[in-house]
Amino acid sequence: MPMPGKNTEEQVKQGTIQTVKAWGDNSLPPTLLATLVTAQHFRPFQPLPMIFPPILLFSTYLNLSGYKAESAGVTSAWSALYMLLASRRKQQFTNKFGVRGVVRGATLALCAANTVGGGVAYAFGRSRED
Repeated sequence: MPMPGKNTEEQVKQGTIQTVKAWGDNSLPPTLLATLVTAQHFRPFQPLPMIFPPILLFSTYLNLSGYKAESAGVTSAWSALYMLLASRRKQQFTNKFGVRGVVRGATLALCAANTVGGGVAYAFGRSRED
């Protein structure tokens, strides 16, 4: 029996998985990602990237309706797709440190976190059965 003050390796692994799963089960990350995508592509309006915010907001709606595992799967898939499409756009080195570059970097980092967190939550989550 381990001491209460000490963490074993198994407890640390379990805690990490639970933290990542909690990120995927949360309704805030897809809403934040939809906001960042809209901030980047609304002016000037770009139709293809603006497909993502309504789908991410629908994922938030699913999460709040009780379909947490399904919402995590939708968030993970669409975040990965946006990350793939956004990483294909090339950016000059000097533009990476402006406001737009910081927003783009934050968006891609949030996409990566949503992809991992949503994937874990979808894999370990339970589907809502009617």
